[in-house]
Amino acid sequence: MDLVAPVVVEPLRRRRCSECLRGPLERMIVEFNAPVCLDCADLGHLVFLRRGDTALTRRAREGSTLWAVVVRHNRRRTRYERQGLLVEEAALAEAERSCLADAEARARRRTRDAARRAALDTEITEILRTEILRLFPAIPADRATEVAVHASAKGSGRVGRTAAGRSLDRGAVTAAVRASVRHVDTPYDTLLMRGVPRHQARTRVAPAIEAVLRAWRRDGDAGGRGRG
Repeated sequence: MDLVAPVVVEPLRRRRCSECLRGPLERMIVEFNAPVCLDCADLGHLVFLRRGDTALTRRAREGSTLWAVVVRHNRRRTRYERQGLLVEEAALAEAERSCLADAEARARRRTRDAARRAALDTEITEILRTEILRLFPAIPADRATEVAVHASAKGSGRVGRTAAGRSLDRGAVTAAVRASVRHVDTPYDTLLMRGVPRHQARTRVAPAIEAVLRAWRRDGDAGGRGRG
């Protein structure tokens, strides 16, 4: 089956997400003629790779289960022009390792690593990680760290940066873990690449997500369940 890559738009004017109302949006998708932010569209875990390095782009795309094309409208030429790709961070890291002979790729990797370190708020991340381990004692420690880092990235507006997340609301913390399970432990990303609408894809993988969450909970408590 041919892959259908999502198209992400860099808007020319200020737009807000039609689902979570966050904005202005740097990038978005359009669903039913309405803007949707990348987090709501389940693309928020992807990283941006600007066009220009053909070898790096090809390797990152080939290594990424889920990727999206980023475009911007050129008013003068009255057409959308490609700006780059959104790819999985692990796929980009592997592609960069394959291109280490390229000085530009090495510089890009150093810049990205520096930006990641700057975005990490150690205290918030550790508090969130501790709560994840409390709610899901059987979750692997490195996975709890991964979820906490992603959810508390500075400036992201994700759960670790919301009032609910900072107050360690059970539902908000569980939502962060559920999102990680959706992308890592289910074929959700593959379904999106096959053109399955995200709401249908979520419904398909919901039972698998809940099975993982139950396994990670201390006593099989089903609290905090929600839509996959």
